[in-house]
Parts: sequence; structure tokens; C-alpha cells
Amino acid sequence: MSDTPARPADAGRSAPPKPNTVVAVLAFAGIVVSLMQTLVIPIVPELPRLLDAPASDTAWAVTATLLAGAVATPVVGRLGDMYGKRRMLLVSVVLLISGSVVCALSNSVVPMIAGRALQGLAAGVIPLGISIMRDVLPAERLAGATALMSASLGVGGALGLPSSAFIADNFDWHALFWTSATLGAVALTLVLVLVPESEVRTGGRFDLIGSLGMAVGLISLLLAVSKGSDWGWGSASTLGLLATTAVVLPLWGYYELRTGQPLVDLRTTARRQVLVTNLASVAIGFSMFAMSLVLPQVLQLPEATGYGLGRSMLAVGLVLAPQGLVMMTMSAVSARLTRAKGPKATLMCGALVVAAGYGLSLVLMSEVWHITLIACTIGAGIGFAYGAMPALIMDAVPASETAAANSLNTLMRSIGTSFASALAGVILARMTTDFGGHPLPAENGFRVVMGIGAGAALLSFAIASFIPGRPATAQETPAADGPTDTAEVSEARV
Repeated sequence: MSDTPARPADAGRSAPPKPNTVVAVLAFAGIVVSLMQTLVIPIVPELPRLLDAPASDTAWAVTATLLAGAVATPVVGRLGDMYGKRRMLLVSVVLLISGSVVCALSNSVVPMIAGRALQGLAAGVIPLGISIMRDVLPAERLAGATALMSASLGVGGALGLPSSAFIADNFDWHALFWTSATLGAVALTLVLVLVPESEVRTGGRFDLIGSLGMAVGLISLLLAVSKGSDWGWGSASTLGLLATTAVVLPLWGYYELRTGQPLVDLRTTARRQVLVTNLASVAIGFSMFAMSLVLPQVLQLPEATGYGLGRSMLAVGLVLAPQGLVMMTMSAVSARLTRAKGPKATLMCGALVVAAGYGLSLVLMSEVWHITLIACTIGAGIGFAYGAMPALIMDAVPASETAAANSLNTLMRSIGTSFASALAGVILARMTTDFGGHPLPAENGFRVVMGIGAGAALLSFAIASFIPGRPATAQETPAADGPTDTAEVSEARV
């Protein structure tokens, strides 16, 4: 299959794809997948009782999704470039549905963890969707479409929290997973019926050794970072995982540079525009997650603490939900700014808006509307930044490598969020106050974390300033009737 020459983009189709339909379906699929981030948050405190297992075991219901997503995203991206992006998107959605059904049928910890890992394997849907858009949409629609698709990562997370809290409060907890399975089935059907397959493919041989090496290195790194505070940063487990990372990832890079068909083309990744964009993505991912860790806790802590607002989980979700709508709205503004000034300017603007949102928290965090204002301001900046990143990546790589390159960029954001979670956890565990004989995170601890989030956003701004200045990129991208032969596309872009 991989050696079959690419067919013309209109072969086998009676009519060209409708841009609005393709964008809507892919964005919906992205939102459904991103819902997995917040799906279990309302029931995390109850999981030990619900699954009759210690909290140390049930915590893997969250960790398994993170690890599976980190490994699957670049692998699925590469497979999409090789065998078809729509095909791999459909496989990812099927895995999400399967994981949801396994969780819905589970009453013990092992199947729950297995189901959550299957859900995590669907994390590649968003970069695959962006890559499909590049291949099948008209050039003038690409900037807005990819901005919306990229922002769906945050939109789904923001909208998922109140929805999950409502379901958990009013129905049996298994309904959470039946709902996600149903949404996944709807997304699968829509993609099957309405989204065309991209004909831009690289073919070739899958790099199994490279994928195994990357999996070992990433899992070791993310496991050490996410579990270090629980196990102890100086424990044998944490240090062993970090040592494994330090050995495996350099060896993996050495191998990737010398194999003919690598999982990740490190030479392409080392191009200045791609490298700097990915570094900025780590910082912006860190900055985004710092807010996600602080604001829900401030909303839920008892009012008697003097800084908590004493709201329920459902109320927390409703207070933070507007952030998702702002992200969606700002994705369209991001596209217009990208067309006018280029994606570099859009990314830098977004980073400054995020930093301004964190700055608000230094003076406004004592009322519910303060929290909504902070979340929406940061969400607006994230909408700008997430909309610009795919444009920067796609402007610097051949069309035949789009899915792999976008997947790697998505992974960089995930690494940033993992480090944010670890650092914030350490700070909030160290900076506590006594409340009725129980330690709670102190107000100053929250402010420190928010300050670090502002610093990460400013770091992203500084890093983005080193991206080569280029004109708006949407017009350079081939439309569906453009060249589909890999060599032609590569020559046109490189």
C-alpha cells in the first residue's frame, strides 16, 4: 500500500469536500478527544471508594491517559503521513470509543486504567485533523480552520468540566464514559461520511525501533515528572527513571539521525522555525496548565480560609466554561492576525495576553467574577497562541511530513503541562496553611504558581522572537487540487 503512487485529489470523489463541513466535523472530533482531559476530574476523589482500591492505584487512571497520549501522538502522526491521515484519525477515535466502553463496564481499578490508556491513545486526533485540513482545504480557509482545530484542545477541556460535574452529580458515574463513547461514535460516523482522505502520503517503512526507543524515553521522563512528588524526588524510582531518560533519549536521537526512514525526522525538527516554535510550545503549555491547577482549587476551598470561594465542582465548571468559548472565538481573530501579520506575530501576541491574564491574578482573585476574568483573558491568549503554532510548523515542513510535525508540536505542549503539574504540586505542597488541623495550599502558594505561569508566558514570547520573520503563510499551502506527489510538494516547500 505504501508504494502506491498518490492519486489526484479528486479521484474517487464525486464532489470536492465542503470546507465548512470538514472544519466543523474535525473540530468536533478534536473537542470530543480533548474532553478526556477533564472527564474524570469530578470523580477523582471518589475513585478509591468506587473502585475499592487505594488512592495510589486509582491515580493511574489519570497518569495512564497522559503516558499513552504522549507515546501515541508522534507515532500516529507518522503513520498518518505514511498510510493516510483520515485512516489513522478513524483508528484513534475507535480506540477512544473502546476505552470509554471498557471504563463504562469496569468496577475495579485494572480495567479502568486500561480503558483510560486506550482513551489516551486517541490524543493524535487534533494534529491529524490539522494535517487533513492542510491537504484538502482551499488555502484561504486554512489559517482559520487550523486555528479552530488547535484551539479545540482547550475548548474541550474547558467545556468538559461542567458537563462531567453535572453528569457525576446526577447520574451513576459510569454514565460519564457511556457519554464519551456516544460522542466518540458520533464523531466516528461524521468523519466517515463527511471528511475525505488526504492523498498526500510518504509511504515507506515504519520505524519500529525508533518508536520503541521514543516510548521508553518519554514514559520514563513523564512518569518521573508526574510521580516524583509522590515517590520522592530523591527516591530510587524517580532517579532511576530520570537516568533511563538521560541514556535512552540521546541514543534514540543518534539512531533517528542514521536510519533511512525515521519516526521523527530530527533534521526537519532542527530547522530554526520548527525548533523555536516547539520550544515556545513547551513554555506556553506550561503556562496554560498553571492556571488549570490553581483556579479550580481557589474556587473550591472553604470561604473560611479567607481566600477560598467555597464553590461546588459543578459551579467551578460553570465559572471556567466561558474560557472555552473565548478560545473558540479568538481562534478566528488569530487567523485574521496571522493572515495580516504572520503567525510569529500572532504567537507573540498570544503569549503577552496570557502573561497579562496571570498578572490580573496578583490583584484580582477574591471574587468569582475575578476568576472568570482571569480564565477568559488567559484563554484568549491561548487561543491566539494555539492558532499560530500549526501555521508556523506547516510553513516549515513538507506536506508529506505535516502530521508527524504537528504531532510533535502537540507533544511539546503536553510536556510543558506535565512539568507545570509537577512544579505546581511541589510549590503547593510546600507552601501550606493550617485549616482545622489539615494543611491546605496557602494563598501565597497560589500566587507563586500564577507568577510562574506569567513567567512561562513571557519566556514563550522571548523564545518566539527568535522565529524567522516570514509573511502570512496560509497562501503558500497547497489546496486540495494542488500537487499531491510527495516529491513535488517537498520541492515546492524546501
